[in-house]
Amino acid sequence: MDEDIRKDQHMDEPDSVDSESGLDRRAFIRVSALAGMAGAVGVTASGCTNTGEQDGPSGGGGARGAGGDAAETDGSGEAIGSASAGGDPDAIAADLRDNVYTRLLGVRPHVGAHEHLSSMGGSRMPPEVMEAMVEANRYFVDMAELHDAAGRRIAEIMGAEAALVSSGAFAAMLVGAAGVLTGSDQDRMRLLPNPTWPKVECLFQTAHRFFYDNVFGFAGMKLVEAGTRAEYEAAITDRTALLVGLAFIEHQTRGVPPFPVRHRQEHDPETLMPLEIIEIGRRRGVPVMIDLASNLPPKENLTKYLEAGADLVVVSGGKGIRGPNSTGILAGRADLVHAARMQNAPVNGIGRGLKVGKEEIVGLVAALERYVALDEDEEIAAWNAKARWLADKLQGIDGLEARYELNTHGYHDVELIWDEAVIPLSREDVGRLLRAGDPKIIYDGPGPRTLQLEEGEVELVARRLRELFTTGS
Repeated sequence: MDEDIRKDQHMDEPDSVDSESGLDRRAFIRVSALAGMAGAVGVTASGCTNTGEQDGPSGGGGARGAGGDAAETDGSGEAIGSASAGGDPDAIAADLRDNVYTRLLGVRPHVGAHEHLSSMGGSRMPPEVMEAMVEANRYFVDMAELHDAAGRRIAEIMGAEAALVSSGAFAAMLVGAAGVLTGSDQDRMRLLPNPTWPKVECLFQTAHRFFYDNVFGFAGMKLVEAGTRAEYEAAITDRTALLVGLAFIEHQTRGVPPFPVRHRQEHDPETLMPLEIIEIGRRRGVPVMIDLASNLPPKENLTKYLEAGADLVVVSGGKGIRGPNSTGILAGRADLVHAARMQNAPVNGIGRGLKVGKEEIVGLVAALERYVALDEDEEIAAWNAKARWLADKLQGIDGLEARYELNTHGYHDVELIWDEAVIPLSREDVGRLLRAGDPKIIYDGPGPRTLQLEEGEVELVARRLRELFTTGS
């Protein structure tokens, strides 16, 4: 699910702590677990050229703008593309000072050198998603018809029997759990979140516990936890209503944002993988929900767990898909999705207050259509090129090491390591100074991420980090 703030005792530490890199809990506070897809934008760095589309407001393509103009260079002959405010870093900085947030509310937006964090605004919706939402706003529509049609199209794309649109992944888990508890029994629906029948237990293996699993209790379930494989099997009884597994377990042991693979720990051999939980559920006759939320890429996750037999799958509509950040998807077995749909807004059930607007529903479908059509390898190559360019720009600073590192989600970030005897700044100091600076910059984890940065923004980050680590302010 959407893992923005890791306060749970199971999730507040990274997989390993490296004294040099500073991969500690403070570095991962505010985090969202797992990766998503940002706009493919053009950067030529160290011989790597982006051929993907340009998703910034200028709508240019690759390393050339919409009018075919060649990308500007950074002064060394390396193309850095064009995007928001024409890709001009100074114009982008000016826009960050004067915009709808500052004018209406006095809130300063920031350069998002971080993961798709809901707490930091999620992800950017591409132009075609925004255009679909603007057009949807022009018309009125029967919301029940719209929900049904959107669910059918999403199910078709994901290879599910049925699907529904929720107000985020948390809401998808809530109504999904409610649907498992009640089926289509409306008398039972009226009793939630206080079921009077015995089959109400939601079973987690300890390794799969996460900060937001209280959502199952909100639906009326009783959470049961088991440690080892044998204990997990033994905990399944005639009271067990649902098994829940987390997709991130396949590539890291904790629900924190992606981090350099060199810090990754091996899984405990007792830890069940999602496909194993699905197999156990099928064998024992208990529904299985897999939360993949923001675990995109890889794109195959949209269908992988359903094809393996998961009864329900939860996906964030924002983050990697880049639809409205307030949307989510519940997909899977038709009877369970139907039961959840009977309790999801606009129906007057446990999810009635979790309303999704017509524009958001259309935006989510448009974003999903766009996402499945993307060339994922090309997208990741674009992110990697920007990360390589940024790491190169931070070389040669005394006491600082900027490492171009493969992360646990399969793309590259920049890891910053510095000698505090040479650069007398703690990681907390760096975060505070970047937030206070002009422009305001926020990154999560061991260094800046480039998957959400548009051209010009990458250069702003490079400039500010060079200034900070050179002058100390």
